[in-house]
Amino acid sequence: MVRPTPDPDLRLRAMTPSRAAHIFILKISALGIALLIAMGAQAGPLPKCLFVSSYHQGYAWSDGVEFGLRETLAGKCLIRQFDMDTKRRKQVEQIEAAAAEAKALIESWQPDVVITADDHAARYLIVPYYRDADLPFVFCGVNWTVDEYGFPYRNVTGMIEVAPVKAMVAEASTLVGGAARVLYIGANTSTERKNAARIRDAAENQGLRFEAQFASSQASWIGAYQRGQGYDFIIIGSNAGINDWSWDEVVAAIRPFTGRLTVTSHKWMMPVTMLGMTKVPAEQGEWAGKVALQILDGVSPESIPVIANRKWDLYLNNALVEQAAITLPVQLTSKGKVFP
Repeated sequence: MVRPTPDPDLRLRAMTPSRAAHIFILKISALGIALLIAMGAQAGPLPKCLFVSSYHQGYAWSDGVEFGLRETLAGKCLIRQFDMDTKRRKQVEQIEAAAAEAKALIESWQPDVVITADDHAARYLIVPYYRDADLPFVFCGVNWTVDEYGFPYRNVTGMIEVAPVKAMVAEASTLVGGAARVLYIGANTSTERKNAARIRDAAENQGLRFEAQFASSQASWIGAYQRGQGYDFIIIGSNAGINDWSWDEVVAAIRPFTGRLTVTSHKWMMPVTMLGMTKVPAEQGEWAGKVALQILDGVSPESIPVIANRKWDLYLNNALVEQAAITLPVQLTSKGKVFP
């Protein structure tokens, strides 16, 4: 006897309400999974973004740039990082070797866009190997100007790093009153010499006599700081490149003879500085990440202008201010962030 084919709708109606709802949910879930699989297949793999840092992880400026970049690119790009480590490997042949390693990585991994941080990646990687190439580059952290590199190129744009030195020098001169001589102290590196040249211009425009000391060791830095007590105020540059540096030892060494106003544009130098008008490294990384995403969406690098950073922070180290018995005006103490 031929049995009639059951009516599926009739069978569904015969089910309990809970059983029918369960089957309905399973069908919707299966449909959702199928749609997600189809969307994933259509979207394809994430684009590849290579980050080439001139320095090393653990260096405060580099860590800030990296943080801003990774926050911006997270989930939107497959990120790979190469650290040139040129604060600790300072010889030209070592820097050139690091740039060659970065180039080899670019050729093997074939990123869709490369983001670089700071001058050495620009000077030793972009300029000799990728001028007007097909691969797009976004630089950040290049100090003061890009004139020596000839940027922008057809495939290169970025953000330069400018410290608020005019405002910083003017503020220090006002606080001291009748200032005539200023000392700059930094590590013995090309970056610090470049920074000192810019600050010299700002100081001389204020009618100040400017001198600079570049230290290769912790002991020579402490000696320069002690000599600085004979100046009207001291501008503290970066310690990056002084390989035997110990914060605890330096802070303990300078405290007994601290008597002159000290200012800096580097947040990480605040343990040895009274007043900081500092750059925000994360701004550089965030901006570079956003521009990299624009380029991945089809925007041409040459259509994006090179710009300078726009954010600053004001910091106060009250322990050193009190040690030197310096009185700061309310407009500074009310706005400044207390360090630490």
